[in-house]
Formats: sequence, structure tokens, C-alpha cells
Amino acid sequence: MKLLFLGGTGNISAACVRLALTQGHEVFMLNRGNRDPAAHGIHGAITLAGNIQDEFSIHAALGARTFDAVADFVAYKAADVERDIRLFSGRCAQYFFISSASAYEKPPRLPFITESHPLKNPYWEYSRDKIACEEACTGAYRERDFPAIIVRPSLTYETVWPIAIGGWDDFTLIDRIRRGGEIVVHGDGTSLWTVTHSEDFARGFDGLFGNMAAVGHAFHITSDEVLTWNQLYATLAEAAGVAPKFVHIPSDFLAAINPWERGNLLGDKAHSAIFDNSKIKRFVPSFQAVIPFHAGVRRTLAWFEADASRQKIIPGVNQTMDGYLGAWRAALATLPGK
Repeated sequence: MKLLFLGGTGNISAACVRLALTQGHEVFMLNRGNRDPAAHGIHGAITLAGNIQDEFSIHAALGARTFDAVADFVAYKAADVERDIRLFSGRCAQYFFISSASAYEKPPRLPFITESHPLKNPYWEYSRDKIACEEACTGAYRERDFPAIIVRPSLTYETVWPIAIGGWDDFTLIDRIRRGGEIVVHGDGTSLWTVTHSEDFARGFDGLFGNMAAVGHAFHITSDEVLTWNQLYATLAEAAGVAPKFVHIPSDFLAAINPWERGNLLGDKAHSAIFDNSKIKRFVPSFQAVIPFHAGVRRTLAWFEADASRQKIIPGVNQTMDGYLGAWRAALATLPGK
């Protein structure tokens, strides 16, 4: 099959590209060409250089090519999807929009989430934008037979840390833990969550290529492993070789002092989320997530430690955590009897 990835070198997309190549597909990546694919283990893909925000640039890069499937990993606004619909109508048999499981209703009415769970997130603009993207896909499918398929990952990791507070694509939290610093865990750390290694996500995602019965459907693709946030942070610290020093702070308190946490926590990670993967397994019977977190997080740590340039310490991340800790202790000091 001839596949086009918009992006292709990101935390999730790189694993999908690598798997597609091993399966013998002809793989194209459309991006600005600023990242070396080999640095992400990608060998054999054809890079088309273009600025996705410039339709003339994309037309020039695509030429007269058509594709069996197009997957956009870098669409965040409805305008991005509307642009894709213009660009790829008549050019592809399948179009995959990568949404987000954070689009599911928050707070959830039920902890077990299927694809029919309502989409509604009053706390996080990012999620509302993804919902608007999905609506654009659905409208184009219904009204113009645009072959849209919606995929919703949830906190998927390989070259990032699947955590709530403490950084994302840097080394700050590992450095802090190893120095004996306190780390912030939202709530009491007992809410349930699912993290998924990118290679596991790729097994489900790539299995949808060529399955025309998937057109018009939405899927989430996650691990079936369910852990508490305490377990997630403790497992990460164990991989780093030290015992963690947790400080639990209520999510509402964190959201009150930093608007970002309103979306990040109240709109997502403060709630238990257990995903029913029955649908993706019906469409891709071979799909099974096989990388448990205790093994996956060690892979991520090894990836960071393999290159000193990846081990960035971000002062602002430490300052944010220290600010949370200071504000929480100051609030505790005002309680009666303190």
C-alpha cells in the first residue's frame, strides 16, 4: 500500500511509520524536513518537504500522487482538517484523523469508556478543538463520502514521559527524582489511568490500513493495563533507581493556581479512565498491547540516556513544581490547629 503520514517523526507517529515500513508498505512522510528520520529509527521512508500550513507548498510537494491512506498526526484545529479535506478529496481511499481520548466527556459518567461515550470537555480547549476536528471529519464523510476514520490515543509514550505533572519531552523529572526532590502527584494518586507505548498503538493503528469497513468509524487504541497514578510514578522512579518522595495535592487546588491544570487535570487526568478496546480488536483481530509500563518506561529512560542532548533540564518545570509545593504548604498552614 502507498501511505502518507503528515508528520511521521513524532512520539506516536514514528512508531507507526517504522511498523508500516517493516510490513512492506511504500511510506511517504510530509513535513518540513527539520527532523532526521534516522534519529527516530526510520529508514526507507520517502520525505516530501512542505509546510502543512501552506496549501500551495503542499500541492507542490504532493504533485499528482494519490495514496491508499493518509494519516494526519499534526491536525489540532478544525481548519487543519478542513484543509486536509480540500487537499486529499479524491487523492486517498482512507483518511485518518488522530484525535484524543481527552475528548470524551469530563467528568465521565462511567469509568469504562467505549467509542460511543459522549464527546464533551468544558475544561480543556485542546480537547474541544479535537472535537471540532472530529465534527469536520464526520460532516465530510456524511455529506461528501470523504473516507474519514477517527483514532483517539490516550497518553501514549515512547520518547516522552506519560505523567501528569513534571515535564513531557525533557529529563527534568528524572533528574529531580534522582536528586531526592519531591514530586507532585495530583489528588491522592489512586485514580485509575491507562498509558500506552507507541509501538503498541502502532499495532492497532497500522492494522486499520486497507480495512475499508473502518471508514466512517471512530476508534480508541490503548493498552488494557490499568494503573493508579501512584503506581505510575512509583514505577518511573523505580526505573530511575531511587525511591520517590510523593506530595499529594488536590487537583482542584492545582487548577485554581494554574489555569493549565484545569485542562490537564480536571479535563483529563484527575478522572479514572478505563478504555474498552473491544472495537479495535474486532476490526484488527491481531491487536494486543504487549508492552507493560514497567518495561516500556525503561525503554523510554534508555532512549533519553542514549543521547546527552535529550537530557534537557527545564528550570521552569522545577519552578512550577516548587511553586505548587510552596502554595500547598502555605494553604495547609492556614488550617485550624496548624
